[in-house]
Amino acid sequence: MRSKIRRGFLLFIWLVLLALPSAALAEGPTQPDQLFRDASNLISAGDYETALEVLDRIPAPGGTDSAADFIKSRVQKAQLYHALAMFDEADASCHEVLALFPDNIEATNLLDSLAKAKKPKWLLFIDDMKLFLPSLIQGAGITLFLVVITMVISPIGGLLIALGRISGVPPLRWLSWFIIWFFRGTPLLLQLFFIYYGLPSLGVTLSPTTSAIIGLGINYSAYLAEIIRAGIESIDSGQMEAAKAIGMTYTQAMRRVIVPQTYKRLMPPVGNEFIALIKDTALVSTIAMVELMRSANQMFNTYFNVNVLIIAAMIYLLFTTVFTVTFETIEKRVGAYENR
Repeated sequence: MRSKIRRGFLLFIWLVLLALPSAALAEGPTQPDQLFRDASNLISAGDYETALEVLDRIPAPGGTDSAADFIKSRVQKAQLYHALAMFDEADASCHEVLALFPDNIEATNLLDSLAKAKKPKWLLFIDDMKLFLPSLIQGAGITLFLVVITMVISPIGGLLIALGRISGVPPLRWLSWFIIWFFRGTPLLLQLFFIYYGLPSLGVTLSPTTSAIIGLGINYSAYLAEIIRAGIESIDSGQMEAAKAIGMTYTQAMRRVIVPQTYKRLMPPVGNEFIALIKDTALVSTIAMVELMRSANQMFNTYFNVNVLIIAAMIYLLFTTVFTVTFETIEKRVGAYENR
């Protein structure tokens, strides 16, 4: 009986000894995976120094060893150094990989990123300008086109609506009042949406450019109509009486006497409206027009680089500055501000 127990015990010991090498072999390949998990946990806990030490335990490949774990560990080290702004150490980790594998794409790309991160911020901003400006300038051209077209249309429309507003014909006066009431009382964005998205349901389909021109033109005509009406009514009524006394008709008196005198009074508020127009053109991006704001938004969503928004803001400021200086010069020439 004892001999059977002894033989069974020896057989168990022999089986355990046979299993040990295979267990060791099974454990070997999982060791790098465990090190990566440990490093990840340490990074999550904020212990970056120990995480770097753990990643450094994965040795360089030798013989038939797989290089994947080594490359992964050194790239992760370089990325962590990069995040900690330790650029020299990150550079060294990348070169550990490239020394053995010169064509490794991950390490090469990371080196390019490190070279960019080492540049002064002003140089990075210039690089971003070179990248973003071509598309932004193209969008700015569309913005400028809309501004100029609206500046041509809206004063004419505003003058006609203003004259209708003060005319003695009730239907014309009521229609002019309604246009001013409606287009000043509803958001420009809603008007653009109705023209571009709503009119097709009524059988009228317009292109984004046409919709933008109509929407901006009518909206700003309504605002300018009230400015022009106030300017006309600010002229002394004796001017009209004097014009009629010398044989002028109402139309002639308005064209030759009243309206010309309103120019110097209209320039400041009209200038303000046109400066606001430059910014309001950004709303046409909602109807598929690729103007300055839409171009900036598309590139920001692509690159997640705040510099594209800064450059777009600079272009808007340039436009508003040019228009401000231009209108101030015109105001002085028409006598908006007299020397006292």
